[in-house]
Amino acid sequence: MIRAVLWDLDNTLLDFDVAEKEALTREFQEFGLGEFTDQMLQDYMVINRRRWQALERGEMEKQEVLEGRYREFFALLGKDTSIAAAFNDRYQELLGETICFRDNSYELVKGMKGQILQCMASNGTKKAQTGKLKNSGFDKIFDLCFISEEIGAEKPSVDFFEPCFGEINKWLLENEARLPYSKGQYLGEIKKDEMIIIGDSLTSDIRGGNNAGIKCCWYNPKSVVNSYPELTIEYEIRNLQEVNNILSL
Repeated sequence: MIRAVLWDLDNTLLDFDVAEKEALTREFQEFGLGEFTDQMLQDYMVINRRRWQALERGEMEKQEVLEGRYREFFALLGKDTSIAAAFNDRYQELLGETICFRDNSYELVKGMKGQILQCMASNGTKKAQTGKLKNSGFDKIFDLCFISEEIGAEKPSVDFFEPCFGEINKWLLENEARLPYSKGQYLGEIKKDEMIIIGDSLTSDIRGGNNAGIKCCWYNPKSVVNSYPELTIEYEIRNLQEVNNILSL
């Protein structure tokens, strides 16, 4: 029996790509940088992805990812690199303003509320994720929210997950008796095989789940080939609605 779910937010429950393009387009207008083209977006995404992967490997600090990506991007475009910090600050605000749900994710998570412990587990910044949670309504649904900036470690590090386990077991002690499956009883601390992480990233969510010793569900809507065969993936889904069958709710 799975008693707790760790949901990834960006490009799992919410379409991050839509929000990202909208935020960058608006910022180019606000900062007087001209038109933000599709080619610019592709160039930026290459830089951004490379830096986030370095962060996941422990090779780069987060602030260097957040601001450094814009310094590198603006240098590529021949624009003023000194605005990188201010540009990033505004970007974090704008990211939370465009909400696009994937696979009716809001209805899915709302329908599961009260049946199972649901947590958000994200490497996004506190400013951006707080905005997304509020504007999506997920802040009223999740039982717990774990943001790497507050924890002080990033997925896939086990240092991200260990504090989550402590908070989850604290929540269970106080609330589990009200969940239907417990039949009014506290079932004790959660075991690793009673927890699952659901996310789109093999290098962050799935590797993180492996490092933490919990079940993993890979959300793979585009049917991309798994380039990390060493990873253990208990479930692979194309649509989030398949989660109901996995959790047997």
